[in-house]
Amino acid sequence: MVCTKVLNVKTRPIDFVCDVRARRNMNNVKDLEVAMASCSGSEQLPSPVPVPCVFIHKAIWENKSLQQKHAEVRWALEVLLNSVNQVWIQSPQGSCQSSLLEGLEHGVKNHLHIVNGLGIQGDTGDSRPACFSQETQSVSQILRLYGRLLQGKLECLSRDLCNCATVQTPHTEHL
Repeated sequence: MVCTKVLNVKTRPIDFVCDVRARRNMNNVKDLEVAMASCSGSEQLPSPVPVPCVFIHKAIWENKSLQQKHAEVRWALEVLLNSVNQVWIQSPQGSCQSSLLEGLEHGVKNHLHIVNGLGIQGDTGDSRPACFSQETQSVSQILRLYGRLLQGKLECLSRDLCNCATVQTPHTEHL
């Protein structure tokens, strides 16, 4: 059972899952948006990059297993990370845009590390999102999508995992 797997995690992933403040503190989107506002010419990327679908269709989301939700969040973070890495290589090193992309990459990697560390395994079935991915050349659109991913799918997954963990073992001192 997935809940058992989450309970075996005794490090940062369970703290992240069950602590709203920890998740908010890790969200660096606002800082990156402020930094971007002070950078002239950092809005457009040299080429379009794929970005994940972050829309949640509540009825479909609620009917997915924890494994499917986990796989969907992991997939979205991986798409973002690959896209950011793709354009970061093309950006002039030391530029304002390069610094923004480096900060974004750092945030996405941290979230992906935590999601991968949750120890959720099993059949994911069809874990594709209920909407289609797209492409963009806009850094602000990437930041908006990243923020929506964190406040949407990742937040919903965290709530599900925390509820599952506390229902299974309310006496666990890690929670």
